[in-house]
Amino acid sequence: MVGRYGEDVLAGDWRRRRVVPEVDAEADLVVEDADSGFCGAVVGFESGAVVLEDRHGRRRNFPLLPAAFLLDGKPVTLRRPARSPVPAARRRTASGSIAVAGVRAQVAKASRIWVEGVHDAALVERIWGDDLRIEGVVVEPLDGIDDLDARVRDFGPGPTRRLGVLVDHLVPGSKESRIVAQVTSAHVLVTGHPYVDVWQAVKPAALGIAAWPVVPRGRPWKEGVCAALGVAAPADMWRHILSRVDSFADVETPLINAMERLIDFVTEPSA
Repeated sequence: MVGRYGEDVLAGDWRRRRVVPEVDAEADLVVEDADSGFCGAVVGFESGAVVLEDRHGRRRNFPLLPAAFLLDGKPVTLRRPARSPVPAARRRTASGSIAVAGVRAQVAKASRIWVEGVHDAALVERIWGDDLRIEGVVVEPLDGIDDLDARVRDFGPGPTRRLGVLVDHLVPGSKESRIVAQVTSAHVLVTGHPYVDVWQAVKPAALGIAAWPVVPRGRPWKEGVCAALGVAAPADMWRHILSRVDSFADVETPLINAMERLIDFVTEPSA
């Protein structure tokens, strides 16, 4: 059996054997320590270690080990730049972007971002609200995507009227994937995440649970989650979920990636 499968790929120092990109640890670069999950911005160096500061102002030192950090969810090796970063007192939005002081919300543009329901809209507002107000982009709940193609035609997307759509449970072979396939306009971008509901895109650790409950097929998912966690009603559970989300660090990477793509798409200058 050993000869059939070759050497043990987990033997030895696997972290050092992987080829991962090296990235300069510039000031304000936001990374996550792969082992502890601590997420923060680079603010300096101490005794050869990089200093990260999280959204609460807490600082921790981490050695510059190979593949020790995650950048946009992917392993990287941080290296000290030629010129050390100067600690900065920049405020960041909940999405992790640098806050722009003294800038008022823009008048709403023609472009829009649609989400499936009010819970999706509230979660997007909690994390990306500051960014979207500066960009002048409105987020609208759809109450489901069963009529998505017709809704898109009614909206009339165009070069200066772009549309981004965030879809739950967008996985190959799902009902959602078949609905999305009907939308073919070049001025519409549909992205999504693999979770059954946007609730599930919130990290279990943010809620103080080990994992989201497994709900048997055929049972309404939200009701099943509430029953498993001993919560009286979905409305109570949702209030608890939203109260525990402070920033992008509290939600899963697929949701972050999907929303960032949508924001880039609807705010990209028309050719």
